[in-house]
This record gives sequence, structure tokens and C-alpha cells, in this order.
Amino acid sequence: MRILSALSFYRPYTSGLTIHAERLAVALASRGHAVTVLTSRHDPALPLREHRDGVEIVRIPVRARLGKAPLTPGLVVAALRLAGRAEVVHIHLPQADGPLVAMAARLRGAPVVATSHCDAVLPPGRLSQLMTNLSRWNDHATAALASRVLTYTSDYAESSPFLSRWSDRLAVVAPPVAVVSCPPEETARLRRSWSLDGHRPVIGIATRLAAEKGVGVLIDALPRIVQRFPDALVAFAGQHEGVLGEDATHRLLRPALERLVGQRRWRFLGVLDEQEMTAFYRAIDVLVVPSLNRTESFGLVQVEAMLAGKPVVASDLPGVRQPVLTTGFGRIVPPGSADDLARGLIDVLNDPPPTDGVAHALEARHHPSRVAEQVEAIYRSVVAGRTSPEPETLRPS
Repeated sequence: MRILSALSFYRPYTSGLTIHAERLAVALASRGHAVTVLTSRHDPALPLREHRDGVEIVRIPVRARLGKAPLTPGLVVAALRLAGRAEVVHIHLPQADGPLVAMAARLRGAPVVATSHCDAVLPPGRLSQLMTNLSRWNDHATAALASRVLTYTSDYAESSPFLSRWSDRLAVVAPPVAVVSCPPEETARLRRSWSLDGHRPVIGIATRLAAEKGVGVLIDALPRIVQRFPDALVAFAGQHEGVLGEDATHRLLRPALERLVGQRRWRFLGVLDEQEMTAFYRAIDVLVVPSLNRTESFGLVQVEAMLAGKPVVASDLPGVRQPVLTTGFGRIVPPGSADDLARGLIDVLNDPPPTDGVAHALEARHHPSRVAEQVEAIYRSVVAGRTSPEPETLRPS
């Protein structure tokens, strides 16, 4: 099957959305499908076209930006051309160009499948509200042209004003998650290089430094954690400088972070590749996901940490709470509460939950080949013109 996947950003840009899209594209390609990704050239140093892991990547130059959203006028022309040879077009939302790509697909006779990765939630302000309204309009316009709208969990879908509007074409498909193996000697080397080979408790957080990720809540929780574990350390994996659209967040948190780094209570590890992430999970004692709002709809890193045998403390948000609720492997805490976050982390560090059966259950739901199989069934359904989703894709998660 010839598949066109369209999204605003693609790897090497790192986010849950781009990781999801890349894993799905690679898994579909490994099943024999011809997969093309259409995206922005968010970094001018990236090639306009390349083949990687069996996937063709076509990048369109960015002419301007509206907040974080890249404006790529050439994308519509490329979508018309590429959709002409595609049997199905998969659009990842939120995406500023989503409706135009969907219209291009329909004009070329290709059915549209859309995955909603999250509802847009931006900080207060007139421009932010305008962008939020525009994002919501784009999502609805894209969904109106789509044969299927996919979401990660029924929990998130039921709480989403956007997804509940399109329940007649909704299908629940768990996100693809894979942990790359890392040889023991390489894990040991990385732990030494990160100075994480001691006996102190290590709290891991894997994200980018963005307002909605709740890093400030973790900072505020640390004094209480240190009362119980005086040598506790936070290991931060991900981009913390130059994060697109997050200058204000960086300025706000920088003094506290610099102080914690100086006190040896916080360590920035940088952006890690998949093998390094495996070593990271093995080096920590617990992963924390302190997200604050609906911009976080799941948190792929939770499943990665659990597959590596590490429990999770996550915010009690729709979708985000599901990995802990379905496995019992950690704690959920009210979002935005430093006291509750500290209490949850202390509880898990004091009494780690058992790992029995966790990895097997997660593999059955999240392995990329299993997810690709479900998405492929949906593609075949829409290409055949059927009007109801395949039953197995609608199981709650």
C-alpha cells in the first residue's frame, strides 16, 4: 500500500508526536508498504529529501512561523503531487496545514485518516487564544474530511471536546512504543559518563523544557523529597536550551535550575538517542511525568520506562494516567501540586511496586508491529470504502 503521512514536524525534531509518527512509519515500511512523510524543513540544515529506515521524507522550506507553527506555502503543492500516488493519506494533528492536506488528498481521490495526538492548549493571552482557536478550527476541518479519526485512549477521547464531536468515526489505537537494547557494558559506560553510577536515588524526567511539562512543579517538590532522601538527584533527558517557543519558560526556571545544578541535585543529560534512553531508564529509580494540561495526552516515555522495569509517577490527567492505572506500576498525582508529587515520588522510592507481568502486558498493546497491524487494517477499511471501524481498534485503553 502507498501511504502518505503528513505532519508539521518530523524527526530529528523530538516530541511524543514525532516519535509516534516515526515509529509508525518505520513499522509500516517494514511490513512492505511504501511510506512517504511530508513535513516542514524546520531546520534549514536538514535535506529537502532523504530516505531513512525505509521511509521517504520530503521536507518543505519554512517561510514564516506563527508561534511554534511553521508556515510552509509549498506544502499544499507537494501534497497535491504526492497524494496523487498515495492510496491513503494519514494526517497527524495538530497541524496548521491539516485541512489543506486533507483537501488535496480528497481532490486526488485518496481517503484521509487523521490521528489526534492532543488538544492544543496555549498560555493565556490574545495571540495564544487566537492560535488556540485556529488550531481547533484546523482540527475540526481536517476531521470533517477524514474517514477515521484515531486517538491513543478512550479516556482522553471521552474528555476531549474535539474528539467527542467526531465519535462516529473514532478509533482507539495505542501508541507504538519500543525500547532499543543497550549492551551492559555500554549502559555502564553511559552511567559513568553521566555520574549516575552511585547509590543515591535518581528521579528521571524525559521531556523538553516546555511550560506544559510541569518541570517547575518538580523543582518545587524537591525540597520535600530531599528531606526524606538527602542525596536525591534529578536526571533530565531531553532538550533544555533553545526549545522552540519556550524562551519565557527557560528564563523563568533558569535561576532555580542553575542553583540545583550547582548543588548537584539536578543533572542535564541532553537529547539522547534510543540506545542511550535505554541506559537512562536503567540508571534511574523512578520516572516522573508531571505534565499540567491536555497538551500531554499520554506520555510515551512512561511505557518505555516501565518496559525497562522502572515505575512511574504521573499526573492524573486523561490519557496520561492510563499506563499507571492499567499496570498499577507507579502512582498518579494531581497535576500542578508539588506536595502531592513529592508524596508520590517518596512513596514509590520507599516501596517500589512489583514488576510482575508489566512488560508482557505493555508489549502486547504497544509493540510497533502490533500498532502498525491495527493501523493497516484501518487503512484497508477506508480504502475499501467501509463506514465502520474494525472492531478490534475500538477496545478501550
